[in-house]
Amino acid sequence: MTHVLQHVVFPLERDPDLLPLYMDPETWATIGGASVRVSARAHIGDVLDRRSVRVGRGRRVSFASYFNAFPASYWQHWTTVEAVRLTVRTRGRATIIVYRSNGDGIRQRVESRAVDAEAEESFDIRLDRFSDGGWIWFDLVADREDTILESAHWSTDHEPVRTGLASLGITTYNKPEYCIRTLEALADAPEVMKLVDRIFLIDQGDQRVESRSEFPEISSRLGDALQVIAQPNLGGSGGFSRAMLETLKRPDSGFVQLLDDDVRIEPEALRRSITFGRYASTPTLVGAHMFDLLDRTSLHAWAEVVDEGPFMWRRLFEDDMPHDFSESNLRQNPTLHMRLDAGYNGWWMCLIPVEAIRAVGLAMPAFIKWDDAEFCLRAGEAGFPTVSLPGVALWHVAWVGKDDQIDWQAYFHARNRIVAALLHSTAPRGGALLKYSRRVDLKHLMSMQYYPTALRMQALRDVLSGPEHMRRDLATAMPTARAIAADYAETVVHVSSERPIRTVRGRLELRRSRRRESAPTGLRLRWITASSLVSHWFRAPRPHHRDRPEAEFGKSDAQWWRLARYDSALVSTADGTGHTVYRRDRATHRALMRESAELHAELRRRWPDLQKTYRAHLSELVSADAWRTTFEGRS
Repeated sequence: MTHVLQHVVFPLERDPDLLPLYMDPETWATIGGASVRVSARAHIGDVLDRRSVRVGRGRRVSFASYFNAFPASYWQHWTTVEAVRLTVRTRGRATIIVYRSNGDGIRQRVESRAVDAEAEESFDIRLDRFSDGGWIWFDLVADREDTILESAHWSTDHEPVRTGLASLGITTYNKPEYCIRTLEALADAPEVMKLVDRIFLIDQGDQRVESRSEFPEISSRLGDALQVIAQPNLGGSGGFSRAMLETLKRPDSGFVQLLDDDVRIEPEALRRSITFGRYASTPTLVGAHMFDLLDRTSLHAWAEVVDEGPFMWRRLFEDDMPHDFSESNLRQNPTLHMRLDAGYNGWWMCLIPVEAIRAVGLAMPAFIKWDDAEFCLRAGEAGFPTVSLPGVALWHVAWVGKDDQIDWQAYFHARNRIVAALLHSTAPRGGALLKYSRRVDLKHLMSMQYYPTALRMQALRDVLSGPEHMRRDLATAMPTARAIAADYAETVVHVSSERPIRTVRGRLELRRSRRRESAPTGLRLRWITASSLVSHWFRAPRPHHRDRPEAEFGKSDAQWWRLARYDSALVSTADGTGHTVYRRDRATHRALMRESAELHAELRRRWPDLQKTYRAHLSELVSADAWRTTFEGRS
């Protein structure tokens, strides 16, 4: 029996910006050692429907693209599939050329065939040369008339290891318009719904998805496959754990596919992830990559790991990300051809086999932040790897437009990172984590960011109190963190429509600093740090700087080593909607600095005992019974 692993598809929307993700219609040349685009050979008008495209006479289009090349290395390494078949249906005289690449991105020709009139050609390729990396793709070259690619797909005769369906778990908090769009895309994708057992929409907001005017029609189209569950806001961990728990009740569900709410999906990517999970040699978490929802060809998350030293997440090949496919497509970037093994995948989209949930439990009651990374680490330790699979992705709002390191989420960033390290770090006393954590506090203090520092102090106190606080405070930690903002004037956002705040520099209002300095290193870094700490500790701010900030900075310019020079500064918000005023307060600076030193010292001293305690309570924190009790008590 033939099983389709991957369809060649084209954008759901007639958006020219999306075209480079589905086909590479460009002619490139190498100039000065760099690949330069010479001309475009196709446009969005050539896309005929979801599966077919026109190639103009005498033109050549490559399907060496993110969504339509076949990630052979991942299938060879992680699945039981030993060979794939490319099937191409065309209309018109043309030449089909099949290529593969290796882990260095070097292109190698496999085979070419000339076709006439209506044709269906198949190419069989063994998956035995892709251990380090590599893709397979094909180019279509039209002859003296237009050629139509009617369809193409990658398939295998191998039987899947497991055959379970997937339940989808969508967690939302006041994002009904996004959820409606996701449900519409699913209703329009019958090939995906064949693999879906249930859609669990966990609605934790007061702007309900069911209240939208479009909901009745979508609900009717999806029928019994859609189940909306309303519950109080327990964060991402509470919503996704509810989806996991409900999936465990479904005998036909072999997986749960977690999806964030503020996303746009590529339905074919959902189908591919489930199919890959079925063929995986061992039960495997299948993660998706993340494109920027506001810059559709920009890839922000490829493969991510948690570094043991500072115990912090990062992207592999950080300097190559984000990658813009409109500037450099698959054929032009060797890094994209490597097989990159992830340590975890964000829960904007991640497929989890039910075997893993039964073995290691549900999410940690973290509310938000680190619940996805901690679960993947826990699953990995139990023998369930995570694969971030190329060709499987969605669009999500990127982090560049968020201030979540300095708003109420700073509490969860700090607490959950330390808890995850207590549970999984093998370094003595957390390795470099506490040193890095202390540095974060110092940077906030020298930047006059007292609110996130206060939240981080609360996070440390809660960690030191023991693991019981996590479930006890699950529903209250977020409103408590937000309430603390009232004590810090820096949290007030002055929107752009308000009367500008004058700077102390004279006639100009909202004058932006244009100095472009490189980040300090070595002795210069030490001098700036030491002198800033001494100045903030001993020197009182000048009174007239409270109402008239000394300088204005754009968000990207507001580095701690710049802000540390001033008594006050005007700083733009990350989303560009307004600005905040940072004012130096010597008493607050001193109090928080003392507390940070004391709490970090206590955490270091008690680390071995805390590690034993948190690990002993882990099964209780993540158990299905504990989460069931939480849901029953808050329903």
